[in-house]
Amino acid sequence: MNAADLGLPVEVPSTALFTDRYELTMLQAALRAGTADRRSVFEVFTRRLPEGRRYGVVAGTGRVLDAVENFRFDSAVLDFMAEQKIVDEPTLEWLADYRFRGDIWGYPEGEVYFPGSPIMRVEGTFAEAVLLETVILSILNHDSAVAAAASRMSVAAGDRPLMEMGARRTHELAAVAAARAAYVGGFATTSDLAAGFRYNIPTVGTSAHAFTLLHDSERDAFTAQVDSLGGRTTLLVDTYDVTEAVRTAVEVAGPELGAVRIDSGDLLLIAHRVRQQLDDLGADKTKIVVTSDLDEYAIASLAAAPVDAYGVGTQLVTGSGHPTCSMVYKLVARADSNEPAGPLRPVAKKSMGAKSSAGGRKWAARRPDADGIAEAEVVGTGPVPDELAGHLLQVPLVREGEVVAREPLDAARDRHIRARAGLPMSATQLSRGEAVLPTEYV
Repeated sequence: MNAADLGLPVEVPSTALFTDRYELTMLQAALRAGTADRRSVFEVFTRRLPEGRRYGVVAGTGRVLDAVENFRFDSAVLDFMAEQKIVDEPTLEWLADYRFRGDIWGYPEGEVYFPGSPIMRVEGTFAEAVLLETVILSILNHDSAVAAAASRMSVAAGDRPLMEMGARRTHELAAVAAARAAYVGGFATTSDLAAGFRYNIPTVGTSAHAFTLLHDSERDAFTAQVDSLGGRTTLLVDTYDVTEAVRTAVEVAGPELGAVRIDSGDLLLIAHRVRQQLDDLGADKTKIVVTSDLDEYAIASLAAAPVDAYGVGTQLVTGSGHPTCSMVYKLVARADSNEPAGPLRPVAKKSMGAKSSAGGRKWAARRPDADGIAEAEVVGTGPVPDELAGHLLQVPLVREGEVVAREPLDAARDRHIRARAGLPMSATQLSRGEAVLPTEYV
């Protein structure tokens, strides 16, 4: 249950300043030139996946919809812009009435993507669409990076649950977004209460080493925790000597102790030893939770260990070495006049090197093979071939300024599981490689 469910007032701040100054100076120049009202199409895509990754994960779509809905220039924002002389008075007057009234299409949250996939398409006048570039990219780049790392960790973990616990390793607001993205990517819980409050993600947490150090003995600490939280709690057993701690934990909580947590050392070796000791003490139902700077490779290395759950922090919230997806927001089509129904003309950047892009308003479909497994990401600008009509990826997100695609976070989480399952088996290999699907342009 969140604040809205409780009937509490929820402050919804403007997102209009989550942008770069040049979006506003472009707007001012376009208004003066008379080109601001030209119908335009912007697309979000990435030219490549992070090195070694086989697929990307779309995450942050729900947050994008909130940001677009709250992208408005209130009096405080306009006063700041006037004081800083960011734009001229006619532009400030135009911004005072700003609301995005165009259309947005995109891959639904949780879907996978590949180089060139038109992940999101924003259509409207140049003026209203160009202003959304920075806020859309900042959300999608961050959340999709975390979700991709979470997805890889989820594959490595198999049926064992993953706990997100990276709040202390990143910005406090990024921590909430990271917990949300991790849940989309397959994590089961978070330690971050703000994320639990805002997004209804289950929260977990018991104690840290400081709690043990506070008490005169480890036994006193365990007794205090069990008296407070019950015998099904999780006791942290690596503050001093693990073997002695496990023995004490079972003596204090009994053989029905919920779990022990190991946060340091050779996790593979220690987990085997702890499992044997717990079984010998009659605590054969007591679970083992491991933490300690895990990533997908460390999790995979523990696949044969008697581990029941993983807690992941730093590597998750930093995208496991890839904190951004390098998504860009490019103008791909625009009208030659201000006529709302005027024809669109493809446009594209033609830089030398790797920064060129393809023009035209695009559709995307994922072509399956005879067994129903995806074999290619197909991107086109013309008519959709009949055989691909049932495999289109983009869905309407905003129509004429109104959000039409809100959904529970669990829907995005479930969608990702299905989308990943529809890829070739090599998609989930942790070994480095190219995108598991080729992108074909038609």
